[in-house]
Amino acid sequence: MLKLLSGAVCLLPLNFCMTAGRWLARLMWTLLPPKRKRLAVDNVRRCLNVDQAAAVNIARQSTVQLGALFTEVLAFPKLKDSMASHVKIVGLEYMTDYINSPERNGRGAVIATSHNDNWELMGAAFAASGIELVGVAKKQRSAGADKFINELRTLVGMHITYRSGVREMYKMLDDGHFIGLIMDQDIGRDDGVVVKFFNRATNFAHGAASMSRFRKVPIFPAFMHREDDGTHTLEVFPPLYVERTKDKHADIFRMTQRLASLIEKHTRKYPAEWFWLHDRWKSMRVEFEPKEVAQLEVALGIDNRADDSPRQRRSD
Repeated sequence: MLKLLSGAVCLLPLNFCMTAGRWLARLMWTLLPPKRKRLAVDNVRRCLNVDQAAAVNIARQSTVQLGALFTEVLAFPKLKDSMASHVKIVGLEYMTDYINSPERNGRGAVIATSHNDNWELMGAAFAASGIELVGVAKKQRSAGADKFINELRTLVGMHITYRSGVREMYKMLDDGHFIGLIMDQDIGRDDGVVVKFFNRATNFAHGAASMSRFRKVPIFPAFMHREDDGTHTLEVFPPLYVERTKDKHADIFRMTQRLASLIEKHTRKYPAEWFWLHDRWKSMRVEFEPKEVAQLEVALGIDNRADDSPRQRRSD
């Protein structure tokens, strides 16, 4: 069914299909369970310090954009030959300078990004520009859907590995590939490091910092944004290098905090393009005691005394 839908999207004008996708996403928003909507709205209100009406509007727009995102992914067979006109990359020279530099020594690098705008399209744009990209993906529950999306990713030039394939990631990094890590989703307590994110103690993935420090390769932060005409701008930032002191954990924390701050800055600039439906603070609520969270907030310099937003119970 997904292949048939992809074929139909490739035959029809893309703008028409994207409009249809947004309308379906609007319907999805109306059908979402109230608890799920409330989660997204509360996330927006607390993170951006806006009133209820503005928070509802941003959360709705964030959901509606998923329709356009899904449509563009289905259109990968048609977009693969015109990717340069659909996605403008700003700052690609930072990557090409590194590729051509003697310091590279044949190794790749890490691309750190987030769920802003169409993150799937980002990998396709990099691959079309000659970047040997390895996308680190989460396996879909449906085997058929997982096979379908990976076929599309491969079609546009990406190599895909799953989050569990750490050994493969390091091997491909040593072979000169760029490892793309989407690092803004919540993970388990044992797999993250707690940093300050939207003035909240947040459990953050530290894979980018750990990989960079261990292999002595740079991290290129990169974020997507959709323009008014429906095209995208992919902004690549100058390379970051993890400091290597005797305190490995402190080195990883500092870089993870820096990346979290960059993601927050981009999300504040384009708030309707971030995935607010995700339960971003679940592990802090469920896996940490309230006393622990309070101590971490003090250590991170977070002052929530003026925060009047409702806090969810640990049993949620």
